[in-house]
Amino acid sequence: MATQTRSREDAGDGDSGCDLCGLLTPTPPVTGDDVSGEFCCRGCLEITRTLGDAATADPETVERELAGDEESVPEGAERTYMAVDGMHCATCEAFVSGTARTCDGVYGADASYANDMVRVTYDPETADLDDLSGTLSRYGYGTRDPNEREAAERSDNQVARFVIGGGVFGMMVMMWYVLFLYPTYVGLSPVVELGAFDSVYILGNIWVMTSIVLFYTGFPILRGALVSLRAGQPNMDLLVSLAASSAYVYSTAAVLVGETHVYFDVTVAIILVVTLGNYYEDRIKRKAAGMLSDLAASRVSEARRRTADGVETVAVEDLRPGDVVEIRPGERVPVDGTVVEGAAAVDEALVTGESMPRTKRTGDDVLGGTVVTDRPVAVEVGEDATSTLDRLVELLWDIQSARSGVQRLADKLATIFVPTVLVLAVLAFGWTLLRGETATAALLVGLTVLIVSCPCALGLATPLAVASGIKEAASRGIVVASEAVFEAVPDVDVVVFDKTGTLTDGDMAVLRVDGDDDALRVAAALERFSAHPLASAIVAAADDAGVEVPDVAADDATVHDRGVTGTVGGQRVVVGHPTLVRDEGLSLGDDAASAIDAARDEGAVPVVVAQGNGVRAVIVVGDEPRAAWDDVVTAVAADGRREVVVLTGDSERAARRFRDHPDVTDVFAGVPPEAKAETVQRLRSRGTVAMVGDGSNDAPALAAADIGIALGTGTDIAGDAADAVLVGRDIDAVPEVFALSAGVNRRIRGNLTWAFGYNVVAIPLAALGLLNPLFAAIAMGTSSLLVVANSARSLD
Repeated sequence: MATQTRSREDAGDGDSGCDLCGLLTPTPPVTGDDVSGEFCCRGCLEITRTLGDAATADPETVERELAGDEESVPEGAERTYMAVDGMHCATCEAFVSGTARTCDGVYGADASYANDMVRVTYDPETADLDDLSGTLSRYGYGTRDPNEREAAERSDNQVARFVIGGGVFGMMVMMWYVLFLYPTYVGLSPVVELGAFDSVYILGNIWVMTSIVLFYTGFPILRGALVSLRAGQPNMDLLVSLAASSAYVYSTAAVLVGETHVYFDVTVAIILVVTLGNYYEDRIKRKAAGMLSDLAASRVSEARRRTADGVETVAVEDLRPGDVVEIRPGERVPVDGTVVEGAAAVDEALVTGESMPRTKRTGDDVLGGTVVTDRPVAVEVGEDATSTLDRLVELLWDIQSARSGVQRLADKLATIFVPTVLVLAVLAFGWTLLRGETATAALLVGLTVLIVSCPCALGLATPLAVASGIKEAASRGIVVASEAVFEAVPDVDVVVFDKTGTLTDGDMAVLRVDGDDDALRVAAALERFSAHPLASAIVAAADDAGVEVPDVAADDATVHDRGVTGTVGGQRVVVGHPTLVRDEGLSLGDDAASAIDAARDEGAVPVVVAQGNGVRAVIVVGDEPRAAWDDVVTAVAADGRREVVVLTGDSERAARRFRDHPDVTDVFAGVPPEAKAETVQRLRSRGTVAMVGDGSNDAPALAAADIGIALGTGTDIAGDAADAVLVGRDIDAVPEVFALSAGVNRRIRGNLTWAFGYNVVAIPLAALGLLNPLFAAIAMGTSSLLVVANSARSLD
């Protein structure tokens, strides 16, 4: 396939936003004769040109699709995020959103079932967030600050107590059944003969323990049923609650009139099976809940602002355009702005993904969230007084909260399945009465319809297959953070690879020394005085090689913007950028010039080492491609259906090495993080998109993709934004993700086919009175066991 390589131009202080990513455009903006619009860089222009009509969509429209339509709110409104404990179905999301909007001073509320959070837009003067929390808590939903990890752990412990408590009492109920009741149901004698008092005592115990299981362990399910009724969206919880409650009520009535043929075991089985499935799902979703707080931890809360009297520490929110702030080495730039004093190497990896720190001098733009690495600088706050990193936080929320989980499929099916079953149960009850049967017999027929159609098999079809897939993935070093992996991955049409840290190692290292190998030793003697990442790579290479580095006094070395000069062994040495060598009055020579060009052509950085009157060597520093990248790209595209795209914030030269691979369709280089997410969104016009990345700047793109795959060696942010994480694995595990997901997907489809097929046969039999509640419970249990057995099979 033909490969197209894209490049980026530096953006300046334009007045308008890029038509692709919304960043400020330079003056004049980047434009193309064949493309309408103005762009911040060549990368955005070429993405628009390549993706055609899909890339010319109105960015505001795309943003609205991600974030959802929000009511217009007056100026001065504030926005906050609250974690919500207790959401375990899609109707909970709708109910929480609607309930929050009814509180005074709340302009809008959007709950996200995907990450258990709610975003609230409110009037700080009239709204009472404590009142909002109280309103939700009355319906069983707890709210907390997303940063309160201990609260999340307490919530996990609470859920565990529900499961463990229900399991203990449930086993006690089943023990009584096995010892005393089941034998009598099939005409056998119980293990121990029952007297009148013994019968009452045993049934009383069973009733008490079943009540605990139903009302304590089953509380979230019962609440979900109530919420579904209030929201007008019947879900699986409603049908489960009706079946469990009906068996409980009927059995309680039977005990009161002296009957011993009771169905408390049906209630217990239904509640425990569904609760375990919900508990498993909650654990998976918990990963997404902490993502925003993790990313927010990288934001800057305070800044040192210059005043007429000196320097004062202020909150970032108090900064205004034109303020000058001071940033020391190792600190993050608080907001976007322009350097007005000093020069320093700035690490932009968190925000842009560029592997190479860039030297920023007076007049250069810097992005909020980037790190000043070696020397202090003063930055003038930009026009918006905002941070690019903060925008990434907001973008990440918009994208992830807009995504639907796999379980929403079951809830959508329930909108048809649940009312149908209820109608059939009522019709069966009425038809039995019309046939002349007693009210008790008619009631049993209706109850049997509810029991036999209990959606346990349907509800377990997906989570059990997913559980098996997650277990097998873990054994292969793949952590699955979302069930969506197993549904969407087999249908992926486009696989987008980040470059830095994904296709490449991502760490600055000496690739080779062109010239005198001994120059590495001399260079390391001076570079140890510099804090620049390139200098650190050279010092590390000398240490790894075990060479003896000459001792140089600090007074004999001078650190410059682009390198270091000093005296080593009585001779003057210059180590750094070719420009520094020329400025020091030395000629590069043809051999050094050729080595410099070769290094740049492969996307690496040439560091010249000059000693005396000439150049001794060119040290080539960069990040190398991972050994498996070629085979991985070939394997991913092996079926001929998937396109492979390389997307990076690095330069064109750094990405050039990937353009000749026959299976790489496009290489987009110099792409800012906002454009990465937007590009992924627009690539979805070609089909289902998977994104493979590792850095924090990849998090919005990973979340924007239908499937995000992160390397475990990358940042925690990328891992939390992804649907699958390759822990301790190279990218060679990516093809395994595709193969494993295809197997699980087939199993999910098989389970769902069985679950629906079972209901198609069983419900009519129950409605015709051909089953009694006991056989219905056995059939329901057998159906669930078949789903369990199918899900537990090895995927090999």
